[in-house]
Amino acid sequence: MQKILTNLLIFMGLAYTLQGQITGGHNAFEFLRLPASARLTGLGGYQIAVQDDDVNLALSNPAALNPLMHHQVSFSHNFMVSDIAGGYVGFGQHLAKPDLTFHAGIQYLDYGDFTETDEIGNVIGDFKVNEYAFTVGAGKRLYERVSVGANLRFITSQYESYTANGVAADLAAMFHDTTRLLNISLVIRNLGMQMKTFTDGDREALPYETQLGLSKKLKHLPFRFSIIYRYLNRWNVLYDDPNSQEDTFIFGEETTKNERPQLDNFFRHFVFNGEFLLGKKENFRLRMSYNHLLRKETEVRNLRSLSGFAFGFGIKVKWFRVDFGRSLQHLGEGNTHFTLSTNFSEFKK
Repeated sequence: MQKILTNLLIFMGLAYTLQGQITGGHNAFEFLRLPASARLTGLGGYQIAVQDDDVNLALSNPAALNPLMHHQVSFSHNFMVSDIAGGYVGFGQHLAKPDLTFHAGIQYLDYGDFTETDEIGNVIGDFKVNEYAFTVGAGKRLYERVSVGANLRFITSQYESYTANGVAADLAAMFHDTTRLLNISLVIRNLGMQMKTFTDGDREALPYETQLGLSKKLKHLPFRFSIIYRYLNRWNVLYDDPNSQEDTFIFGEETTKNERPQLDNFFRHFVFNGEFLLGKKENFRLRMSYNHLLRKETEVRNLRSLSGFAFGFGIKVKWFRVDFGRSLQHLGEGNTHFTLSTNFSEFKK
């Protein structure tokens, strides 16, 4: 276990040295940060500290892979602003002899139709913009309390006649304390490079991120809460807006621009979420979350809103589980996410 943690820290340190100083707006393939499923949308977009039968969790944390995901298949579609839409299709497979669980999936983002014009504005046609990521991964429980996993993905983007592609990897470890119903995870996401650029310019960095997550299931209440800390590789995630004269902290009163910047920056690293697990087989689930970074980046100054909050639910009927997630990302808009999943093995019973 000590060797595993040491290797993860070495990888994290190397990644920080190579990419940790990159700030927002300089990354290619930002769609990789989008949540894979409606469940994740309802949980604020991030959940790396849970291990159950949900194969979608493996996209963001391959250490979550386990035998319960055997023959699980899931289809998700995310309705975003305007006619932009994305989704994910995933499948899990467990091999008993090496005691390994594998998964494969396709993540996509469609930006809709665009009008093509010539240099003086005459319409000459239309075109589409799409991005895809093909991911395969494997996970294994090494010890009673430690699981590890890795993902490898190939990424491609097509903007009209321009294309770009890249490769990325995820490395993850999860610690399980079954006595306390506690999980702790460390995940290194999107460690890789852009292989082909849209033009002959310099390669852009990938949306690399190191995350630390904790989840705790209450013993006498069907509720699990989680805390996800993002950007272990970078402390300052503030955007310095020169036009900003005042600021608000969550729902607090207005403060001067520089009165509490470090406190604000600190909370931008966190995503807080909770999930009620109702029924003998947890067939009905209610979710809610708060993402402070999303709130601060999408709020409308001087107007109250629920941006940064998300909610959702999931229900299982016979062989199928249906999940709904709603992320409130702006005063006038949000994302609506649906997921349909099932297990092929249940049809044989």
